[in-house]
Amino acid sequence: MKTKRIAMLAYHGCMGMEVFGLCDTLLLANRVGAALDAAAPPLFEVIVTSLGGGQVRAAGGIPIGTRKPVAAPDLLVVPGMELADRHGCMATIDALAPEVAYLARAFARGTPVAAVCVGAFLLGDAGLLDGRRATTSWLFAPDLARRFPAARVDPAAMLVDDGGVTTTGSFTATFDLALHLVRQSASARVQRAVARMGLLDDGRTSQAPFIDTRMLARPEGTFAASVCAWLDQRLAAPYDLKRIAAAFHVSDRTLLRRVKDETGQTPLAYLQQARVGKAKLLLESTSLSVAQVTERVGYADAATFGALFKRHVGQSPAGYRRRFCAARGMAGN
Repeated sequence: MKTKRIAMLAYHGCMGMEVFGLCDTLLLANRVGAALDAAAPPLFEVIVTSLGGGQVRAAGGIPIGTRKPVAAPDLLVVPGMELADRHGCMATIDALAPEVAYLARAFARGTPVAAVCVGAFLLGDAGLLDGRRATTSWLFAPDLARRFPAARVDPAAMLVDDGGVTTTGSFTATFDLALHLVRQSASARVQRAVARMGLLDDGRTSQAPFIDTRMLARPEGTFAASVCAWLDQRLAAPYDLKRIAAAFHVSDRTLLRRVKDETGQTPLAYLQQARVGKAKLLLESTSLSVAQVTERVGYADAATFGALFKRHVGQSPAGYRRRFCAARGMAGN
């Protein structure tokens, strides 16, 4: 198999860890591949580029040396940028217009592209997310969906590869992208060795266990915000669409339409998400049994809630608690 040429497009304000995390993991893959088969060519050639070449300053002012863009790489990767606040991802970043245009031209010439974390917004500005599945950091996924409504945004996915456009979750997902590339170019033996040596989880596929709904932005001063607040105050009450509509003096149909238009989801979907978020908090911070947690969030049947929880989080309530406790124990050592 020929060496795959990976070009990382750096720019002022990009996240340095996303650049170097990918570069270093693919360098490790080259070393592992050479150790297992000295006659084989390197798996990857990784080049850090920028439109002007020379030095760029990553987030925090860290300098990164770059080369000018190379012709026809096998993959062009764009890291995410530092965002001072979440409003930054909802407006076109004029300073990066040249990078956006370059990404669009490269893809039009047949070069596959990938983005780490909020680098997905640059792919969206380039028109490359329209009609495709995509993901980004779960924290900014609702913003990506609102800004690029023609994209099908999956906030729980760790990595999405759709038609030559790859997007990933939050900034440590640069390692998931690296392992994805190793998986495509090397044997399972090399992939396992890279994951073990780098202490990387090569089996994680979802951001869902990490989502904290309390950190998600809500539309302020809107009809939907009022409905969501009303539901939050009655989290354990049975879902009754007619009761909610009556509380806001609208018809069922009007309630559904207005909430969906403003949030992209139904009141029931919001309530289920909020209940799962509350259950996660209780599983993390209390010794309540799963059955007691289930009751606290408005479900009488643990099996029904367990299925809902697994659909949102990717694991059972008991499994989530075990994983959280294990992670907390490791952090405390």
